[in-house]
Amino acid sequence: MTTTKTRVRLVIVIVILAVLGYAIWLWTRPQPIEVTLATITRGTVEATVVNTRAGTITACRRAKLAPAAGGQIVKLLVKEGDRVEEGQVLLELWNVELAAQRDLAHRQLTIAEERRHEACVIADNSRREAERARQLADRGFVSPQGMENADAEARARQAGCDATEADVRAAKAQVRVTQAGLERTVLTAPFPGIVALVTGELGEYATPSPPGIPTPPAVDLIDDTCLYVTAPMDEVDAPRLKTGQFARITLDALPGEIFDGKVRRIAPYVTEVEKQARTVDVEVDFKEVPKHSLLVGYSADVEVVIKRSDDVLRVPTQAIRQNGKVLAVDEENRLVERIPEIGLANWAFTEVISGLKEGERVLLSSDEEDVKAGVKVKEQAAEP
Repeated sequence: MTTTKTRVRLVIVIVILAVLGYAIWLWTRPQPIEVTLATITRGTVEATVVNTRAGTITACRRAKLAPAAGGQIVKLLVKEGDRVEEGQVLLELWNVELAAQRDLAHRQLTIAEERRHEACVIADNSRREAERARQLADRGFVSPQGMENADAEARARQAGCDATEADVRAAKAQVRVTQAGLERTVLTAPFPGIVALVTGELGEYATPSPPGIPTPPAVDLIDDTCLYVTAPMDEVDAPRLKTGQFARITLDALPGEIFDGKVRRIAPYVTEVEKQARTVDVEVDFKEVPKHSLLVGYSADVEVVIKRSDDVLRVPTQAIRQNGKVLAVDEENRLVERIPEIGLANWAFTEVISGLKEGERVLLSSDEEDVKAGVKVKEQAAEP
């Protein structure tokens, strides 16, 4: 009897110790680490190149205009923000003296044309007189000497007509010279656009820019109907860039919007802005004119698509660790190390050729230092 009771007590003690041991194990066992996971899916992966510094919205045509001659501004016909048409007068310098010279040249031309008319009428009449004298000489009514005199008179009158024709051409040339001098005092728009800047006021003296000495333009004219983006690309990426490649344009002024573009030009030289910062300037056209009113000078970023693969297995680029390793989650929610074969890659996704399967979960990021292969993990709950 005593032996039976002892055995029962021993069993009870063993059970209690087992329960306590299990409870202690449950309490002290390592808890799964919360991590951020991503699922391997199929989709599009692009190899892209982005600018190293901010690009700029640039106008296809921009002219910093100044009069060809210096002088005092007497007419200022536009102000900043005005839209102008091609050939529209923007400003005019004092040109009274030149206008008087032009009027004088026109009068001299009129006089030269009247003298030509008079001389040519006389020459025509002399030609007819010489023809009649020749006919009369053939019949014997006029001596040969008289015929020769009439013919010489006709040739002389014709020479006088030709000389006055040269005077008319010289007078016309003088008119063109004075007109050109007058046009040098008038500034006109070479193309339609918007006036960005006007330098100078009525009564001030405007001067053209001497060679090698830049001066502020009298009028800064921009054609804002045609815009493109200039952006610096790292020299390492230059060999992969080609004209006609598809590009995406984003603007700081319009966050969240993406504009399609196309590479129009790649600079044939490398720009050295700072030491060890060598770039190649790339120009990108908008495929469609943006509906927004874009301002010249907006900062812009360009992403040029070098190559594209559709419907391929892809993993978030953030999941790829050093040496191309990826930590995947197995059936027991433990991390296992994989080294997949990868293809195209960009900052968002990397193409997986082999080594991972669709639907597998991989470690995306974790702040825990102990996160490594063999550790049990659980997916971090999404924030509400």
